[in-house]
Parts: sequence; C-alpha cells; structure tokens
Amino acid sequence: MSWITTLNYDNAKGKLKAIYERVKGPDNNIDNILMAHSLRPHTLEGHMTLYKYVLHHPGNKLPKWLLEAIGVYVSLLNECTYCVDHHYAGLARLLNDNIIAKDIRTALDARTPSAAKEHLSQRDIVALEYAAQLTTAPAGLNESDIEDMRAAGLSDGEILEVNQVTAYFAYANRTVLGLGVTTNGDIIGLSPNDNTDPDNWGHQ
Repeated sequence: MSWITTLNYDNAKGKLKAIYERVKGPDNNIDNILMAHSLRPHTLEGHMTLYKYVLHHPGNKLPKWLLEAIGVYVSLLNECTYCVDHHYAGLARLLNDNIIAKDIRTALDARTPSAAKEHLSQRDIVALEYAAQLTTAPAGLNESDIEDMRAAGLSDGEILEVNQVTAYFAYANRTVLGLGVTTNGDIIGLSPNDNTDPDNWGHQ
C-alpha cells in the first residue's frame, strides 16, 4: 500500500477521522493516495482542497473528461501507473464510450495525442501537447506556446485550467511514486463527482 506507516479508516481519530468521513467511498474505503497523508492530516486536507478545486470545481469551463485526459497523459509521462489507472477509469466513465476512451488512451500511450484526432479537437490536442511539455521540459515553454493555445480556441482562463491540472498531477504523481503507493485495496476510478459543491469531497 505504501512504504510508510498509514492509518486506515478504522484506526483514524480526531482530525484525520473527520477528514476521512468527508472523503470516504463505499464501505468506508479510503484511496491509498489519501491514506498516505494520514500521519499529517493537514497535508491530506491541503491535497483534497487542491484536487477538488483544480479538477472538480463548478467554476471550471473545460469539460471534465478533457481534464481527466490531461491527468492521464501527465501520469503516463511520469510513469505513475497508480494515477493512470484511477483517472483512465474516470475518463472512460465520463466519455461513456469504451471505444473512444481506448482510442484516446492508445494515442496518449504513444505520446501522440493527434493520433486520436477523430475524437479530439485541435483545442484538445494543443492542450495535451502543452501539458506534455510542461511535464517533461517546462523550462522550454515560452509565450508562443500560450499563443498556440489561444489560436486553437482556448481562453486564458481555460489555459489556466490546463496549467493547474498539469501541475496538480505532477504533485500527485510524486506523492505516489515517492512513497510507494499502490492500488491494492483501492476501488479504481472513484472521484468527488459533485461539481456543484466545491466543499463536497465524498468519493462515488
């Protein structure tokens, strides 16, 4: 589950138990990436706030499936199978089409989002390409990359969404990879899907 000591739902007390009550899934399941924070509940609270506000906030304008696709791509580039497994399941559920989901996944696996242009718009492809560069060679980015996204139809607010989702997954991937977090015992693909309430962290 993790290379460090973690506390599960049954052993949690105080602030940790209160946070677990907010994030738990079916049968009091707590995702291992969240349980990895259990010795420092304040960082779990920070993680969940960032995650919910970046990926599942009603103020976002980009479709959630695209934000999930960005998360999958960043996680593939960082070789974080934990986040790939969880968020590809979320992507497939949001698309409600396994064929389209598999085609997009195949393109992302090959590091060529444009190979899925049958399902992805130029806006989507440019957003994914920006996410890839921000993940693998961030110092190489310049203002022209922002201009390319504008030209593809992304507003500056939407560009910020792409930037923040990419940055969040860099954090999540390093949390997982640095602590040896596995999916053992997890229910794959749960997420706080109540986008209307940014303070609802419940996993469904």
